[in-house]
Amino acid sequence: MPQGKIKKIMDKGFGFIEQPDGQDLFFHMSAVTGAVRFNELREGQEVTYEVGRGQKGPCAEDVQTV
Repeated sequence: MPQGKIKKIMDKGFGFIEQPDGQDLFFHMSAVTGAVRFNELREGQEVTYEVGRGQKGPCAEDVQTV
């Protein structure tokens, strides 16, 4: 699983992960799995994720804290 950092959390239930190559990847609150909930995530926090396909392009799925 790739690893990145939470770059931005939006109040509307989505955010962006900074990938190792510097590109941002969208994620929706429904993609957060494991013991942590979306509202507990913080910017700069390390996460693992799977890259999936959303309606508007690549997105993160199965987002978990490290």
